[in-house]
Amino acid sequence: MLFNRRQFFKICAGGMAGTTVATLGLAPNVALAQTRQYKLLKSKETRNNCTYCSVGCGLLLYSRGDGALNNRLSIFHVEGDPDHPVSRGSLCPKGAGVLDYIKSENRVQFPEYRAPGSDKWQKISWDDAIDRIARLMKEDRDKNFIEKNAQGTTVNRWTTTGWLVTSAASNETGWLAFKVARALGMLSLETQARVCHGPSVSSLAATYGRGAMTNNWNDIKNANVVIVMGGNAAEAHPVGFKWAIEAKINNGAELIAVDPRFHRTAAVADLYVPIRAGSDIAFLLGVINYLITNDEVNHEYLVTHSNASLLVRDDYDFNVEDGLFSGYNAEKRQYDQSSWTYQTDANGYALRDATLQHPRSVWQLLKQHVSRYTPEVVNNITGTPVDNFLHVCRSLASTKTNDRAATFLYALGWTQHSYGTQIIRTAAMIQLILGNIGVMGGGINALRGHSNIQGLTDVGLLSNRLPAYLDLPKDSQITLEQYLAEKTPKPFGPTEVNFWANYPKFFVSFMKSMYGDKATKENNWGFDWLPKWDKTYDVLQFSKMMRDGDANGFICQGFNPLAAFPDKNSVRDGLSKLKFLINIDPMPTETAEFWKNHGESNDVDSSKIQTEVFRLPSNCFAEEDGTIVNSSRWLQWHWAAAKPPFEAKYDPEIISRIFLRMKELYAEEGGPGQEPMNSLVWDYKESHEPSAEELAKDYNGRALADLKDANGNVTIKKGQLLSGFGQLKDDGTTSCGIWIFCGCWTEAGNQMARRDPSDPSGKGIHAGWAWAWPMNRRVLYNRASADANGKPWDPNRVLIKWDGSSWTGNDIPDFTATLPPSSGAGAFIMNNDGLGGLFCLNRLVDGPFPEHYEPFETPISTNPLHPKQISSPAARVFPEDLARLGTAENFPYVATTYSITEHFHFWTQHARINAITQPEQFIEMSENLANKKGIKLGDTVKVSSNRGYVKAKAVVTKRLPTLMVNGKEVETIGVPIVWGFTGQTKKGFLTNGLTPHLGDANSQTPEYKSFLVNIEKISA
Repeated sequence: MLFNRRQFFKICAGGMAGTTVATLGLAPNVALAQTRQYKLLKSKETRNNCTYCSVGCGLLLYSRGDGALNNRLSIFHVEGDPDHPVSRGSLCPKGAGVLDYIKSENRVQFPEYRAPGSDKWQKISWDDAIDRIARLMKEDRDKNFIEKNAQGTTVNRWTTTGWLVTSAASNETGWLAFKVARALGMLSLETQARVCHGPSVSSLAATYGRGAMTNNWNDIKNANVVIVMGGNAAEAHPVGFKWAIEAKINNGAELIAVDPRFHRTAAVADLYVPIRAGSDIAFLLGVINYLITNDEVNHEYLVTHSNASLLVRDDYDFNVEDGLFSGYNAEKRQYDQSSWTYQTDANGYALRDATLQHPRSVWQLLKQHVSRYTPEVVNNITGTPVDNFLHVCRSLASTKTNDRAATFLYALGWTQHSYGTQIIRTAAMIQLILGNIGVMGGGINALRGHSNIQGLTDVGLLSNRLPAYLDLPKDSQITLEQYLAEKTPKPFGPTEVNFWANYPKFFVSFMKSMYGDKATKENNWGFDWLPKWDKTYDVLQFSKMMRDGDANGFICQGFNPLAAFPDKNSVRDGLSKLKFLINIDPMPTETAEFWKNHGESNDVDSSKIQTEVFRLPSNCFAEEDGTIVNSSRWLQWHWAAAKPPFEAKYDPEIISRIFLRMKELYAEEGGPGQEPMNSLVWDYKESHEPSAEELAKDYNGRALADLKDANGNVTIKKGQLLSGFGQLKDDGTTSCGIWIFCGCWTEAGNQMARRDPSDPSGKGIHAGWAWAWPMNRRVLYNRASADANGKPWDPNRVLIKWDGSSWTGNDIPDFTATLPPSSGAGAFIMNNDGLGGLFCLNRLVDGPFPEHYEPFETPISTNPLHPKQISSPAARVFPEDLARLGTAENFPYVATTYSITEHFHFWTQHARINAITQPEQFIEMSENLANKKGIKLGDTVKVSSNRGYVKAKAVVTKRLPTLMVNGKEVETIGVPIVWGFTGQTKKGFLTNGLTPHLGDANSQTPEYKSFLVNIEKISA
């Protein structure tokens, strides 16, 4: 009898030997004859998703247990889910070994406490831990809570305790953390997006209207040209990268890798193009100059769907010699952006010139701005050979036709710079010029690094954000009316959709989800209960506050700031000044043990560190219900296959117990700022343990009264779940915690749990699998896939089209479904001009056009384009961090950080299989540099910056080319970010001991991808 692989495992899968034989391709009927059998017959199969990168691969978790009340299920086998449309049953080395993470012998087993000055952990009960934590938090809040600022404005903020939430947590956990933190008045609420993909949001939102991956993993197969730049998809996203290979095999696509290293993506690419780390903007602006100069432009798309034809104010300017845009204030290191906008008529509508000939048109200004970036200038700045550069230009130019498309795949290689936002912006502009946005096979695809980095960014876990990209009010916005007026844009044309005009509906519905019946029109929906910010309390700001002694407490929930924040030594100094540190994690972290001496990799005197530290064991991904959002914006529901082991508890339970205990203390003792806490909606069945289902329905939203149509007919009854954000009201009759998630759990059920993998289009839409925000749209801006009349640019790649009465097709229209093309409304509905932005108005702090600036630590000590302004003029740099920068004279080599396939950041060092695969820390260097320094493969070397050092094994390789930049040889050293001083791998150094404490001008994401080091041999 023949069986397929799934049936085979269901009946009787072999042990490790039998499983291996089956997966090597021997027919299951042969495998069934194996003597040693590993029965899955009585096992429970649970569907989940991989906890690592943003591909969100499907997992099948097999557990055993008889179902008795006191019996604990135990997960014993993991495999890929063959039904999953993206992963199709395959897993990368990390995902395939995830059982070793779930069952790690390093799991934290019970709550632990480290007393001030102690050098060891001691066991503590959950009740004692919760009591002490609540006491410490209340004492700090009571002492430092600010109800009104100096101007008398109600601000209700608490800044001296911060909270970090892991990007592996579910959206439900994140939503609960958000509610609690804001109700307490906390401003320093952050997630890992701040240290990785923050610039994706700022750049893509400023260009297109939203900050997310424009297309999806499966859609990559539709591309004709795939540019992997600012990332290494084959290494960091191996399973998702299969779609690039599929584009090559089935679509004849050309795959090009542009990177300082010849990496795993380059190894399978059609062309590898070397580039100096940190010079991407010069390269990409050179591409734009080539496209314009050689008229390799999709003119019809450009005029229809970009702002190329709009006229810019006469007082806007860029000074080529100074390297500055108009409005710069050198003392404040800030721009007055008032000149960065359009000329308007008496109605406030933007003036246009469809011929693109007007000298103040965006197109002519762009043409002038990029004219300096000739192939020779690009070569001089980037070190990229001219012939390689021109090849990339020609390949991209080939996609200006409507029957071809190019896609950019990028990751942290673009985001982690002091100008990361503007790198992504430049690529986004290229795609508008070529007509590659909103179409199949096109897009700017941010390959996010964590399983739910997209989701927790959507949830709003950033210091100055509310959920779904609403903004937390600042203290200059004194009233609700002022706040809504400033956040609700006016359209730049009479016909624009201007979707952010709905801001009041989103905001009021959010406030009702937070405060329910307590939020009324009379009290401005509780507007004053929200904490108002005076500055962004991002991770760099809070890190400085810690080391300055201005912070007292820190909650690190699945986040490892000692390893993730820049300049590890200054971070450790800051942690040492805290009064208390709370770690919530299934595994030990370096942060939790910052006070313990681990030898040279963490050489401290524990007796001098007075921080109280708590280590609370929590669940891992396999032990919870809930959702994660992958890079494609898919909200995928997963189920728990077992309960947390030992004494570990669910994250929501830990959060709830701390919050509820604090409320008890306030009820008993009094204290400031109680109204927001007591008004917070908390109607969960088990108050100490809200369920994922309750939290998901909470953020989806409900009708709080009968909703009626224009004729007075009831369309939604009071209490019913909403089916889309179009139903939201600003009159208090609807609640919705996260408006872009509205429709994910409706009266028809949990849309996120759908598992229909079918794809009638054959183009990778898979509309029945999970649920994508917004409204299950799979390709953003898909109105731009059709011309001004609603006819698809390419009849073979139809997303949507106008059928005479509505927009129909293979995807949900990212547009008003019944709004005809004759209306003239633009495709980019989130922008108030309806257009993709070649010129960015006042949404970015460092310029309406990108410009090449050097990293703050540059190997060439100048900027060849404007020596007066070497680095970003608008990046925030604290004086003490400026003093810790190194120079090329003392640190002559460029270092860049990266990930490796076999490890995931600082998690998999706790998994035995990963520790065996890559047990010891290493760095990469070129043969040329190795010869100069007398270093051979396997030697131990010391890599030093002006802030610290790491010691590791040297890997001497051809993968790192020596480049000639501005007449100088530039060498690059590759430094993987994995390893630390906890886990099962050999103890290593934290890479961020080398990196500078500064970041992107718009998002404050640290500059990890280009900094200066020296290297010396320690031993053979």
